[in-house]
Amino acid sequence: MTDTPEVPVWATRLLTARTARGWSQRDLARELTKASDQPLTELPNLIRRIRGHETGAHRPDAFYTTLYCKAFGLTEDQLFGTVIKPVPILALPALAPDADLYERITRAIEHPSRVDAATVQWLEHCLAEHRRVEDTIGSRPLLPLIHAQLTTVADLARGARGPLADRAIAVLAQYAQFIAWMCQDSRQHAAALAWYDRSHSWAIEAGDACLASTTLNMRAHQAWSLGDAPRCVRLAEASRWHDGRTTHGVQGMAAQMAGRGHAQLGEANQARTRLAEAEDLIRTAAEHPENEPPWMYFYGEGWFLMQRGMAELELGDARRATDYLERGLAALPEHYRRDRAWFGACLARAQLMQGDAEAATAVALDVALDAIEVNAYAVAELKRIARGLAGSGAQALSGALHPAHNSR
Repeated sequence: MTDTPEVPVWATRLLTARTARGWSQRDLARELTKASDQPLTELPNLIRRIRGHETGAHRPDAFYTTLYCKAFGLTEDQLFGTVIKPVPILALPALAPDADLYERITRAIEHPSRVDAATVQWLEHCLAEHRRVEDTIGSRPLLPLIHAQLTTVADLARGARGPLADRAIAVLAQYAQFIAWMCQDSRQHAAALAWYDRSHSWAIEAGDACLASTTLNMRAHQAWSLGDAPRCVRLAEASRWHDGRTTHGVQGMAAQMAGRGHAQLGEANQARTRLAEAEDLIRTAAEHPENEPPWMYFYGEGWFLMQRGMAELELGDARRATDYLERGLAALPEHYRRDRAWFGACLARAQLMQGDAEAATAVALDVALDAIEVNAYAVAELKRIARGLAGSGAQALSGALHPAHNSR
């Protein structure tokens, strides 16, 4: 929601440091206990304290600041500093520039006309790493940080000259597209639309047909999420005007989005025709994944199966939807928490449509915590499922969703 307070950058770094290590909050509580030279509060209380720190509700005092740094093996500036020069980033090992690159980046920021290819490449790498972090921690904590990065990228893009200018503006367009997606994921739809338009404009300026097509396709996804199926189809088809200058994966994404729009309209033949076309394109893309743009890293056969499952849900075929969603989720890595929450909620709805309340309840409860923490759309879907359940299943799911959702 637009009135949700921004998460402080230090809280985002704290959350990322934990999830990057694959630790649960309980695991971190145990690590803090090991790092402390004095007894800490009981484990449930310590977990609540960690949750308050990671959401930005309370900043750690000096004692807990020291403990976190010990547990993560990071300096206080890396973990809690408001700005890590020369560009605000998360404390991820893969993002730390060496001394020479650090000097290049700093020099470019002070004098944008001196930006070079190494600096632009590092910014591309930063964006790629933050995209992957967002799959785990969700969009809300990252938005202020990526906004801050975009300001720096915009300055550098204005300073770039010659062939490097196109590449720098393309990076700027990617940042805008990522911000648009995070706004959409946070239900800030007006802001998302504005950023998608800005991304598309920069992509056209840079001559990046793949990104221009993707941005239109993401606008189609936004229309779908708002229930505007005709606009979804129009935008998805418009994104294909760039066919011939885009990769098979980008074309496949557009075809599947058009298919989902037709499914939302109840047009089964058109939907399945577009989805079959998308499947062929995705298989062709899989033969040369190195040719796909970096933002397509998540797009593969498993992800496409779940898209087909969503389309079959729209068409009312719960059996097909269940089959596609189960197969897709089985191939989806655990760190895709936001996607697992959403597609898990879709699977629970498909099972409920088939009359299997027990299976629907089990799946819904399994994804409820991730939904609460990183996917507001999944929370809404799970509440819908809870209303469709009866007896103990409805009570269990409502109990899992209600208290934590209200505390956000």
